[in-house]
Amino acid sequence: MKARKSKKRAPSFRKLLKTSKVKLDNKLKNKQYKQQSTAKKYRKEQKKLREAVKDVVSKKPFPLEDKKQVYRAQRTEEEEEEEALPLDMMDEDDLQLLKDLGQMPSFLTRDLSSSEPVHVKKRKQESIIDKYEKVPRRLQTEPEKEVIHLLPIKDKCGIIPQTREKPVVSINTKEEEEQEEMEFEEVVTEDPMPKLTTEEYIIQRQRKLQEKKIHIAALASAILSDPESNIKKLKELRAMLMEQDPDVAVIVRKLVMISLMELFKDITPSYKIRPLTETEKASKVRKETQKLREFEEGLVSQYKFYLENLEQIIKDWKQRKLKKSNVVSLKAYKGLAQVAVKSLCELLVALPHFNFHNNIIVLIVPLMNDKSKLISEMCCEAVQKLFKQDKLGHASLGVIKVISGFVKSQNYVVRPELLKSFLYLRIKEIEVKKDTEDINAPKKFMSYKEKRKSLSRMQRKWKKAEEKLERELREAEASESTEKKLKLHTETLNMVFVTYFRILKKAQRSPLLPAVLEGLAKFAHLINVEFFDDLLVVLHTLIESGELSYRECLHCVHTAFHILSGQGDVLNIDPMKFYTHLYKTLFKLHAGATNEDVEIVLQCLDVMLTKRRKQVSQQRALAFIKRLCTLALHVLPDSSIGILATNRVLMHTFPKTDLLLDNESQGSGIFLPELDEPEYCNAQNTALWELHALRRHYHPVVQRFASHLIAGAPSEGSEALRPDLSRRSAIELFETYSMKTMTFNPPVLSANPSKKGKIFHVDSYLNEDLSQLIRTHCNETTIQLPLDFTRYLKTSVR
Repeated sequence: MKARKSKKRAPSFRKLLKTSKVKLDNKLKNKQYKQQSTAKKYRKEQKKLREAVKDVVSKKPFPLEDKKQVYRAQRTEEEEEEEALPLDMMDEDDLQLLKDLGQMPSFLTRDLSSSEPVHVKKRKQESIIDKYEKVPRRLQTEPEKEVIHLLPIKDKCGIIPQTREKPVVSINTKEEEEQEEMEFEEVVTEDPMPKLTTEEYIIQRQRKLQEKKIHIAALASAILSDPESNIKKLKELRAMLMEQDPDVAVIVRKLVMISLMELFKDITPSYKIRPLTETEKASKVRKETQKLREFEEGLVSQYKFYLENLEQIIKDWKQRKLKKSNVVSLKAYKGLAQVAVKSLCELLVALPHFNFHNNIIVLIVPLMNDKSKLISEMCCEAVQKLFKQDKLGHASLGVIKVISGFVKSQNYVVRPELLKSFLYLRIKEIEVKKDTEDINAPKKFMSYKEKRKSLSRMQRKWKKAEEKLERELREAEASESTEKKLKLHTETLNMVFVTYFRILKKAQRSPLLPAVLEGLAKFAHLINVEFFDDLLVVLHTLIESGELSYRECLHCVHTAFHILSGQGDVLNIDPMKFYTHLYKTLFKLHAGATNEDVEIVLQCLDVMLTKRRKQVSQQRALAFIKRLCTLALHVLPDSSIGILATNRVLMHTFPKTDLLLDNESQGSGIFLPELDEPEYCNAQNTALWELHALRRHYHPVVQRFASHLIAGAPSEGSEALRPDLSRRSAIELFETYSMKTMTFNPPVLSANPSKKGKIFHVDSYLNEDLSQLIRTHCNETTIQLPLDFTRYLKTSVR
């Protein structure tokens, strides 16, 4: 029987489903009942409140009811509520509990008008008189008086609180007191200060400045003498960046910035300091090691705070933000910012291996695009210097990444100098390979069999020790491997080309285009062959669009031939359209503003004709030589020298072009100088008559080159060139005899009767402005000039 009773039947699914439905119905009914009862309570409270207000207005309080009447009223209300309860939904235990509670007096006398739930803490029963006392009888029309609470008095009956009314002070008395206080302050501040004259003020300022300088020098000397012991003095020196004396604040801050910069350059180790791990901090070390750790930790923290101070100075200048102390004026912020930028630039170049170098790069790159020309040039020069001296490529890669991101964020509206700095990168793949192979040439050690054959036992022992030492030395050098260098250079070039191609695609009318084309021309041999065809199409489209300037078109031509002269030799591409464009536009060069473009033309001619000699026909070479000789007549002397030097190289490269020195025509047809196609202008039917005119040029070097070319450009004999002229390239000669300074180069010889020449008065041939210019340079009104130049001036003036 017991076993049967212990085994309970599991309820079926239908029964569970039925039970859950009943529960849901009960929950819904309970919810509805609660809402109804809450609404009923709210109506009762509102009714009581209205009755109380009416009672107050009429000032006729209701008579007090007896406790029995109250009890009966409450009993009737509860019965009504009990009748409204859905008793069929309640269990027998709940009904019994409610009956027991109903018989208790505390439950019966509870104020049912309150909205508090039943389960809260029971409150003490309030009498009906207290309830009436709580109802307001009149409005408070009089203002409440402020009371000051005093110390209480303790009596036999208990503690008696003591208060006193606060005396009301009128507005007039307050104003009088304030005026008295102001007058007292004025009397205090009007103490007579000793007035200094201007001379005394200057002397006092110089004395203060000298004291500060001595203090700075003493701190710096102490740090330099023993950095590990006196590293804490860096903090004292850095605190002087906040100098508060307005007489010397600006100068002292500048001196401290420069002093700290030089100190960090001197005492910083040649490695990056990493933070210590928890295990390393907990481990016990020697005193020397602990001292070194403290020095490194202090150095890194002070270096970080110093960089933050420099950044804050630059931000204050940018935001034109005046400090509360007003020690430094807004005008002085610019000078402080320039010194701060100079310090950052020095640290960028001097400490590329040390901590926070990337933070310095992030500060410097936006300043390369600053409105201030001085700050922009300062930052660009620092970045270019960093690129030149960076052998490994770590620092260069960091700068290139930041510049690329900055140019993109500014929507390609930046200074061209940012992209021109890319030209200073030391990325030449072939040279890097040679250098690294020479430096890191692996030394082959002898094998065991070779040692056993050629060496004795003692020699083998010494050889083994020697090889072990060499291996340790090689590891200590920690020289970078070839693969790591090439990987860094490849990543850097990828960022450079991404920037270039973005500008070619999205900002073709940007002033950055010349810098982009120049950069592509320099790094064209490192571009992937897959992009050559598309890149040439883009360059030709840019030229044909007509929206580029002459200089930009020349950069396009130069870039195209640089691409084709390297890996592009394997491609079957005919760049005839680029030859035609350059031949057609050569006469845009003249002795005015376009004279500087001659350098790019000389570079293009070298790549197009000399380096691609196998792909250039004789007709094309003849046409270019003829047009270049014509161009040499109406450009400045430096350009004429460069052009004639190029013609000399072309005559050596294409020996059959000497037919231009003969008067007899070759083949049929006549020369068509106005035709823009070099292949079909019949240049073989003309002669270089321009060389005879250039032989009478006023510049001696132009004369020499013209005579040399007329003689057939010989390498020996009387018409051969001097070594200083023959060994230089056309671009080097153009730069050597530059006319940028507006002086004769080479300088004109002074008057000498022994030499043939003619002394003439400058004013008889030249206008007043040019004569005044020559007087300022030569300091005399009559100068010695060659006869040819005299004739040239006469014909020019006429």
